[in-house]
Amino acid sequence: MQSSSYPLKITGVIVSYNPDMNALRHLATAVAPQLDQLLVVDNGSLVDVGLGDAMPAEVIRLDDNFGIARAQNIGIERARANGSDYVLLLDQDSVPARDMVATLLAALSVKEAEGFKVACVGPRYTDSRKLDAAPFVRLEGLRLKRQACARPTAIIDVDFLIASGCLIPLSTIDAVGDMVEEMFIDYVDIEWGLRAQSKGYRSYGVCAALMEHALGDESIAFGRRNIPVHSPLRHYYHVRNAIWLCRQPWLMKRWKIVLLWRVARQFAFFSIMTTPRLQHARMMTIGLLHGIMNRMGKK
Repeated sequence: MQSSSYPLKITGVIVSYNPDMNALRHLATAVAPQLDQLLVVDNGSLVDVGLGDAMPAEVIRLDDNFGIARAQNIGIERARANGSDYVLLLDQDSVPARDMVATLLAALSVKEAEGFKVACVGPRYTDSRKLDAAPFVRLEGLRLKRQACARPTAIIDVDFLIASGCLIPLSTIDAVGDMVEEMFIDYVDIEWGLRAQSKGYRSYGVCAALMEHALGDESIAFGRRNIPVHSPLRHYYHVRNAIWLCRQPWLMKRWKIVLLWRVARQFAFFSIMTTPRLQHARMMTIGLLHGIMNRMGKK
């Protein structure tokens, strides 16, 4: 990214954990030309995540798996120390389009020029296994409604965005606060987005910005949808962190009702439709209890 065209500095932060190295190199190759700096924060992988001299990326190796929130915070702090204005968060299983960052930055600038306090902007993404296009969502009443891209150039007001592909001004992070490390993984981006919203900041889905992103270990066809399925341990974090989030005093009551209903539906669906059923049910039950008990951190 040439400074003459883009005077503001953008740092990309990829969080990795035992990655597929070919996929990680593919991601780095796709995103590095769009950035001023690329960091890889590795959560104690058993493999060497060095990308080689050809990749303009600094690798920060952690000696254990401290979770995605802490890794993101470490990358954000390094970006801040290096004088960046924006940070682009990325998961290891994402692949951005060649113009994704420039498209996100343009949309963010439009919304700031309109007078809005921007939390973050994020791309329209599809599962890398060519499943359903993942929608943007917004709470309307007591329903979490999917927001389709009616126009290719639409910029959609949403309540939160998934972290991967999110472009965030560091000034917003200064005002809203860092990611909550005690959550470890799952709901980290939802919590941050809703916390930013509670402070008057707005998140936007950018339909013209595109990215591929893997949403789960597998998926189950259910009606017209493909439901991403994670491991029993990940479902533990889903339930625990949703319950923890519902206990936060700043969260709107409408969101608490929706999240509790979502937990109930997830519990029923994954206890019946996935295998091993008992293991999924057991881990979600433990997650429910730990959320109520405020027992956070790594399981």
